[in-house]
Amino acid sequence: MVSITIDGKKLKVHEGVNVLEAALQNGIYIPHLCHHPDLPELGSCRLCIVEVEGKEGVFTSCTLKAEDGLNICTKSEKVNHLRKLAMELLLAAHPEDCSTCPKYGRCEFQTLIQYMEVSAARMRTRVKGFKSNEENPLLIHDMNRCVLCGRCVRACNDLRGVKVLKYNKNEMETYVGTLQDKLLKDSDCRFCGACAEVCPTGTIRDMLNYSPTEKHDTLIPCEATCPVHTNIPRYLRFAKEGKFAEATAVIHERLPFPECLGRVCAHPCEGKCRRGEVNEAVSIRDIKRYAAEHDNNKLWKKNSKKLPPTGKKVCVVGGGPAGLTSAFYLAKQGHEVVLKEAYPKLGGQMQYGIPAYRLPREIVGKEADYVKEVGVKVEVNTRVEKPKDLLKEFDVVLMSIGTHNGVRLPMEGNALDGVIVNTEFLRKASMGEDTGIGKHVIVLGGGNVAFDCARTAKRLGAEEVHLACLEKREVMLADDEEIKEAGEEDIFVHPGQTFERIVGDDKVTGVAFCNVKNFSFDENRRAIIEKEPDSEHIINADTVIFAVGQRTAISEEAGLKLGRGNSIAVEIGKSAKTNVEGIFACGDAVYGTKTVVGAVAAGRDAASEIDRYLGGDGDISEILAPAPKKPLNIGKIEGFGYLKRAKEDIVQAGERKDNFNNVNKGLCNDDICSEAGRCLQCDLRFDITKHRVWSDYSISNEVEANKNAD
Repeated sequence: MVSITIDGKKLKVHEGVNVLEAALQNGIYIPHLCHHPDLPELGSCRLCIVEVEGKEGVFTSCTLKAEDGLNICTKSEKVNHLRKLAMELLLAAHPEDCSTCPKYGRCEFQTLIQYMEVSAARMRTRVKGFKSNEENPLLIHDMNRCVLCGRCVRACNDLRGVKVLKYNKNEMETYVGTLQDKLLKDSDCRFCGACAEVCPTGTIRDMLNYSPTEKHDTLIPCEATCPVHTNIPRYLRFAKEGKFAEATAVIHERLPFPECLGRVCAHPCEGKCRRGEVNEAVSIRDIKRYAAEHDNNKLWKKNSKKLPPTGKKVCVVGGGPAGLTSAFYLAKQGHEVVLKEAYPKLGGQMQYGIPAYRLPREIVGKEADYVKEVGVKVEVNTRVEKPKDLLKEFDVVLMSIGTHNGVRLPMEGNALDGVIVNTEFLRKASMGEDTGIGKHVIVLGGGNVAFDCARTAKRLGAEEVHLACLEKREVMLADDEEIKEAGEEDIFVHPGQTFERIVGDDKVTGVAFCNVKNFSFDENRRAIIEKEPDSEHIINADTVIFAVGQRTAISEEAGLKLGRGNSIAVEIGKSAKTNVEGIFACGDAVYGTKTVVGAVAAGRDAASEIDRYLGGDGDISEILAPAPKKPLNIGKIEGFGYLKRAKEDIVQAGERKDNFNNVNKGLCNDDICSEAGRCLQCDLRFDITKHRVWSDYSISNEVEANKNAD
């Protein structure tokens, strides 16, 4: 440590630290622009100049090293004059109207102008005439706003080691660009965003505008879009290094079933992945699956928390993903949990709805048993009709009974022999019971469940399977992969069809359809359908499967207030409480059939709320994996922007359509680390030191002054 004096204030600082950082760390503000604490010093802006007692001239404080006995003056007539001159020179080549800038009100350079009370009025201004470059994905380059502080170049070259940005020069101006002014993608940019993060003027900025409160979710959309907010960049970084136990532990911090979700998650994260703006989204779901499949489950179990017993008892009714999740976390919080399941096995729709060729039953059983390992008592083949009676034995009852009743549309012929509903059909198929289907099947519906029904019927021996839905092909509700694979399995898909009537006397002989010309909804969400004239046609069939929705199997006799679609009424998004004190509800039973990961999120929320209700703090969070050391220098990867997404290994249609064996084998060993390496590591931006403006230091000075006064 050495002793220095700044503006009469004696300080003890580390030897070798620059005077600017020494001042800032001690609440003394010195104007600066090119300086950034994470970057090598440049000293080009000349705003941080100071005088040193006993030495001639002025010195840039960012390059001046602290030495014992230094006496520094940051404010004098000479210093102020030279600073203002330096700022006026910068302003002369910068657009004058800040209000046209997307960073207006959030600009570091603008705050400096206000602090120094300067303008370019004395200088001859010039217009650089650069065209704003918006041809790159994710980032905008607007060199008209550049003041050549060099932060972006140093961030790219020195901090990240990518070395894409450099100083270029045309006939009139020096500017920041790439070699031969190539697009970023063609220059092997890693799109890490460090350049935009350190830019003080908005010259290089994100394509998307966002407020400070929206920044995290905008720049790490995979995590924000995930219903359980899994730290996706963190586990991808572990997977890239081949540390699959650590990757799986990160996933387990937010959800109990990574192998199941690695196969059937709706992966909204991939739809928002910023890598998709460069070329193709990272295969996040498949990486999750691979990591979980290659983990021995020792690390996350070893680090799992289990709080002391609270003496409180909870009954969870329903062993689907929402109920299992709630039971899992409530048991970890120290509560005594009993889970009652109406069917012989746990898993809900993972066990009885999603077909085994998509989700093997041994995986469902393995991960469902995690609840037993944390102390949950499980009672299967136990249906609960009157949950209020359970309050005599339990402090809380959670209804997570899912949607196991299919819906029959109110149309002619819906009660004919040969008409069945999705839930009953899939449940019987899963349990190995006779489903009653014939050789010619029509599935009515266009969602994933409809395709599950169609592909299951094919595997059960149906010779001809048709699927029809109201929506046009481009807006069908099912995942593209489901539609594609169904077509490969010789299932006939008919988009844009009305369901006119089911044809037959006592037994189904077919379905009459009309072609849809236009289809929309009115303000009350009622369908408005315009049919093509004279387009009615019949598709022959001996079996019709309704796959147009599902409802909760509950009646008013349960004593709970019911909502639309026979759902259990709660304040969705606010609380899981029902109208009966002590009874909560969550999952599909509340909001209708959605996704497995959505049910897990609902189960987590319910567990947290119930824990608070029982006197706990509601904190079900866990840290199960070590914090990885994030790389600062990520380096250059040739052709990074063009690296293709790894493809899943899908069993050929001829080998899969007559059995329930696993269809999707996921990513192969050779692809997994390279696919994880395609991640842009968007979270690294948040490790860059946030800039502080003069008002932050003013507050610090006032606090210090008040302390001294006291």
